[in-house]
Amino acid sequence: MRLPSATGHTLLKVSRSYWPGLFHCYSVPDLPRTNNDLEQFFGAYRYHERRATGRKVASPAVVLRGAVRLVACAATRIRPFTSEELAPDTVSAWQELRQALETRRQQRTQRRRFRRDPVSYLAKLEADLLQLILPP
Repeated sequence: MRLPSATGHTLLKVSRSYWPGLFHCYSVPDLPRTNNDLEQFFGAYRYHERRATGRKVASPAVVLRGAVRLVACAATRIRPFTSEELAPDTVSAWQELRQALETRRQQRTQRRRFRRDPVSYLAKLEADLLQLILPP
């Protein structure tokens, strides 16, 4: 099928206007290129997690630690890793990642507490705030 010249010209013009890094995924081997490929990747992760844990649904920890778990899942599909390769390059980078994950966990816990009993949660926040403002 041949495109009309005006449409073909427009398509070429639009294609050229994309910045060079837009289609970066094509230069990285094993990176999912389409939404279907990406969904298949996440589906495979969910399948293996359910098989490993015995859970029927995805673990809530995926929300908290997905940035680590999904990367580990993707990397180990490519090749196995030695313990030396898994050691962090710098302890400070590892500590920063752990702190970010812990912060996310605490925020999720706070949201759950609020949803369960908003009145007592807000009363406790108010009491804590008053205690900071007006020390005993």
